[in-house]
Amino acid sequence: MENETAVPRAEYSRRLAELSAEHAKLQHRERRVGYFQLALAVFTVAWPIVRMSHFSRVDLLILLPVSVFVTVAAVHGRLQRAVATNSRSILFYKMGLARLDGSWAGAGVTGERFLEPSHPCARDLDIFGRGSIFELLCTARTRAGEESLARWLLEDAPPDEIRARQTAAIELRDRVAFRESLFITGEELELGVRPTHLIEWGEAEAILPGGMIRIAAPVLAAVWIGNFLAWFFLHTPGFLLLASTVINLLFSYRFRPGLDQAVHAAEEAGHDLSLLSQVLAVFEQENFTSPRLLQLQAQLRRPGTLPSRAIARLNRVVVCLESAHHQWVRIVDPVIFYRLQFVFAAENWRRRFGPSLRQWLASVGELEALAALAGYTYEHPEDVFPEFVDRAPCFEAVALAHPLIPRDRAVGNDLCLDGNLHLMIVSGPNMAGKSTFLRGIGVNTVLAQSGAPVRAASLRLSPLAVTASICVLDSLEGGISRFYAEIHRLKQIMDLTRGPVPVLFLLDELLSGTNSHDRLIGTRSIVTSLVERGAVGLVTTHDLALTAIPEGIGARAVNCHFEDHLEDGQLCFDYKLYPGVVQTSNALPLMRSIGLEV
Repeated sequence: MENETAVPRAEYSRRLAELSAEHAKLQHRERRVGYFQLALAVFTVAWPIVRMSHFSRVDLLILLPVSVFVTVAAVHGRLQRAVATNSRSILFYKMGLARLDGSWAGAGVTGERFLEPSHPCARDLDIFGRGSIFELLCTARTRAGEESLARWLLEDAPPDEIRARQTAAIELRDRVAFRESLFITGEELELGVRPTHLIEWGEAEAILPGGMIRIAAPVLAAVWIGNFLAWFFLHTPGFLLLASTVINLLFSYRFRPGLDQAVHAAEEAGHDLSLLSQVLAVFEQENFTSPRLLQLQAQLRRPGTLPSRAIARLNRVVVCLESAHHQWVRIVDPVIFYRLQFVFAAENWRRRFGPSLRQWLASVGELEALAALAGYTYEHPEDVFPEFVDRAPCFEAVALAHPLIPRDRAVGNDLCLDGNLHLMIVSGPNMAGKSTFLRGIGVNTVLAQSGAPVRAASLRLSPLAVTASICVLDSLEGGISRFYAEIHRLKQIMDLTRGPVPVLFLLDELLSGTNSHDRLIGTRSIVTSLVERGAVGLVTTHDLALTAIPEGIGARAVNCHFEDHLEDGQLCFDYKLYPGVVQTSNALPLMRSIGLEV
């Protein structure tokens, strides 16, 4: 394990040490500037009093400490942002080291909100939850990134799509600084942006009507300004100014409710887009060669302008809208339509770029998902990318092990399921590794079909629909027993065999909730039907009666087993898969070992 993670560990440790030293300096500088700002605030308040008491008048010198205070406040704000950014970078490397040390479980995003009870394998294979494969993979900081990664783990992708993800992950693997930048900007986006509201704003109909109003507003404003200047400087009759004022006030009153709503929506969208542009700018500035990353960049440029530049245009409009909160602007706004004209500018922006917001967010999400795969690839250099083949079904693995078990404790096993061998009945004693073996097969297949590397010396497979019945749960609220939930899962697996993709089934202690007679008949019937429908998979059992099933299926089914042995009176396991039926049982020794008299 040390050799495996030596390079990423050294790089993460080096960057963490540099960032920690920089963090200490930034914090020290920020505190000193903060204390100076506090003292300056006191001086700014006291200075006019001193000037008044000594000179009995107020002059422009009282503005001197105010201007210094504003400058120092700006410097202090920049330092605070630098400290926050530095802290996020430190978190990036601390989380990376935690994954390398095996202390990551419970410290990341568990993804439990993506767990669907009806999914044929997600709960059984620990795809989501504390200590899950999602938590190990996920470095995404935006909701879009988490959703993209979860979708890749839940849905099988075509081989061409998988290969594209693999190539992108390999390109991003060694770009640690890029993945760090994506992480630190993405965290601010996660905290500040509501993607659903942003997409709704971008795709919604205009709040204010267009047409002649967009022409009338600047014309009426120009007429009023002309009348005001003529009255003020040329002393023209006031009725022209009065008439122009009344007309403009009526015009403003007509659109005031919709105007307030439009201004609020544009200001909120501008804030969210300002944060989104930071992530997009990181993506835009990077040079790529892999087709998938180049495709994502091309999608961002589809409107003809880089998103960060387009968003900068809207930001200028939003800044002008926010300036309308100033008291003097509010006074003249009803007659010069200050807010209305900038809302029209925001509406023009939304009409051009609003439909692209969904694509921008989707691109950010996919980029973060690819960066998560890249980080996993970087931190697991001994894991391999699988090879996908056209002949189906196929699952050929050498030294396959469970990726959630530390490498120094994980035991690899070979496995070959194809057109000649469809079924393996796996017998063995308790705690020998049967369930872990099933989960290892399933999780590695899920990783392979998401675009990630797998824990094996090699893996060749065809596209497979992964299904499992390993930890099917009952439902007290729904009034469903475990056995009833299990047979529903088996019906779901059987239905999936009608699809275009061969099924990989992983069944642990099948039908254990019924008597041995019904269990044998039911299991034999189910697995025989699965094999006849072209599915491949494994069934584990303690019931040696089930080991007779391969005899009725023929050469397409075999028995294999895990075993234990005694060392100094203690049960030991090597977690290796052997051919044939197990010859031992450890249930009674295990019961006796904890003090049960049997």
